[in-house]
Amino acid sequence: MKIKDMIICSLFAALMAVGANVAPFLTIGGIPITLQLLFAILAGGLLGSRLGSLAMGLYLLLGLIGAPVFAQFRGGIGSILSPTFGYVISFIFVAYVVGKLLEKESVSRVHYISAGMLAIIVNYIIGTNYTYFALTFWAEAPEGFSYIVAWSWMGAYLPIDIGVTIFALIMVPKLKKALNYRPEVKQKAA
Repeated sequence: MKIKDMIICSLFAALMAVGANVAPFLTIGGIPITLQLLFAILAGGLLGSRLGSLAMGLYLLLGLIGAPVFAQFRGGIGSILSPTFGYVISFIFVAYVVGKLLEKESVSRVHYISAGMLAIIVNYIIGTNYTYFALTFWAEAPEGFSYIVAWSWMGAYLPIDIGVTIFALIMVPKLKKALNYRPEVKQKAA
């Protein structure tokens, strides 16, 4: 791995830490917002699947070893027990999926739309299922909690996540051009 790639992966891990902790300052309609999905999509779109997921993995590792990079400036191995920890895990897969779809030489609008839809789907499937299992098995679930309730909670976040995803995908080609950063993508042997 090149030093430039290590630096940019570290930068995205740092951006995730900032994005995780903007919620006290950024609320839309009473819903606290983090910018983690934005930075996970940007990591995949700009760095490609390998480096994007590596950057998100670095963020996860930093938090687990105790750096206060998760939401509400939390960190440590105990974070695994948080009902929302599944979303943190999902960012690795979000970056990978977005990167895979956008690291081709010619990328069409269909690739961008697919990348955005898959980013949200991956984020919600991993995160919401983790939340459900955490609240069911080791955390205290609210009265009347069910699998359907866990998914219905996501309805409040969906419009915001769609907006964040669209913004991220509009920014990817502009940032690629402005930064002139092209990670090496391993080509299949002929």
